[in-house]
Amino acid sequence: MSGVLVAGVGNVFLSDDGFGPAVARRLAEEVSGLPGWAPEQVQVRDYGVRGLHLAYDLLDGVDALVLVDVLPAPADGSTSAGTLRILKIRAEDLEPGGLLTPAGLPVNPGFDPHGMDPLAVLRRLRILGGSLPETYLVGCIAGRTDDGMELSEEVSRAVPAAVEAVRTLVTARISSADAATASAGPDAAG
Repeated sequence: MSGVLVAGVGNVFLSDDGFGPAVARRLAEEVSGLPGWAPEQVQVRDYGVRGLHLAYDLLDGVDALVLVDVLPAPADGSTSAGTLRILKIRAEDLEPGGLLTPAGLPVNPGFDPHGMDPLAVLRRLRILGGSLPETYLVGCIAGRTDDGMELSEEVSRAVPAAVEAVRTLVTARISSADAATASAGPDAAG
């Protein structure tokens, strides 16, 4: 696999933790109508809680990864449910003392609604022989992660904005890759 991988992660049975899969499903429905989003350039997948599956797909090689997941609410209450965070994740962010929590949010050790920590998957890539591709996180602050298959109203309202954020990231990535190929000249493609 090459190109851009959009990975929705989360547990659809734990309320707002279904945010990543909800965004992935919406994008998958629209992908055929988006300019430049050919299947060989962009893959949209709902990984749910299958971290190992995500790791193996990353080992196959992707140029860029866009993770979509729910984020814990800061302990200080400074950010409300439904707020989106868009981050670029670098390899050093995954090292001890690095980013450790998405968006620099305070660690909330009790927050692990789906048992699949995408940052832990990314940390293990090197151990498995892979490397971190250009990686972005489109995260949404959760309102609740109790049993249930419905997103909270606040998180549900954030889905269209998250879809647009992913579209923007992917389109910019495709455009820059196309520009790099074009500027390299006709011999670069062969």
